[in-house]
Amino acid sequence: MDIAALIAAYLLGSIPFGFLIVKLASGSDIRETGSGGTGATNVTRKAGKGAGVVTLLLDALKGVAAVLVARWLTDEPGTSWVVAGAGVLAVVGHCFPVWLKFKAGKGVATGLGVFLAIVPWAVLAAAIVFVVVVWRTRFISLGSILAAAFVPLWVWAMHTWLEPISNFVPIIAALCASSAIIIAKHHENIQRLMAGKENKFGGQPVS
Repeated sequence: MDIAALIAAYLLGSIPFGFLIVKLASGSDIRETGSGGTGATNVTRKAGKGAGVVTLLLDALKGVAAVLVARWLTDEPGTSWVVAGAGVLAVVGHCFPVWLKFKAGKGVATGLGVFLAIVPWAVLAAAIVFVVVVWRTRFISLGSILAAAFVPLWVWAMHTWLEPISNFVPIIAALCASSAIIIAKHHENIQRLMAGKENKFGGQPVS
C-alpha cells in the first residue's frame, strides 16, 4: 500500500489539466505558447481567464487528492513519511509528467493543494505574502517564489516558538522538498528578475 500510494500520487500529479483544457478549447498545444508551461498563467494567456481559473483549481485538487489518497491507502490519518512523500511526488508529477516527456508546469497550484492538505493554516499566511508581494511589485513569479519559501519557514517557526506539531519531521521535509522544486522550476524567472527583465502583472506575463 505504501508503494501504491506513492505511485498514485505521482500519477495524479502528472495529469496535465492545462494541456488538456487548451487542447479541447482550441486544438493547440499549450507548450508552444509563452513560457511553454502547462500552468494557470500560461493557460490564461492562451485560452482566457476562465480556462486559467479552472486549471488552477484542478491542479490544486491534484495535490489535495494525492495526500488524501495516500492517507486512505496507508490508513494514516496524519502525515506519515509515506503521506509526506506522496505530497512531494504530486508536485514532481505536475512538473515532470511522463505523458508530456517530463516537461510541464512549475508546481505552484499543485504545491498549494499539497500544503492545503497537510498544513492548511499555513496557506493563509503564505497567501497574504503572495498578495502583498504581487500588489507591491506586480511580479507574480516573485510572489509565487516567496510564498513557496514562506510555508516551511512559517511551519518551522510555529513548531519552534508556539506549539509542537505532530509528525513535524516528515511534514517539514515534505514542505521543504515541495518548495525547493517550485523555486527551482522558477529558475528562468529568477534570472529575469535579477536582470530586471521580468515582465509585470498586467503586461505580458512570462512566468
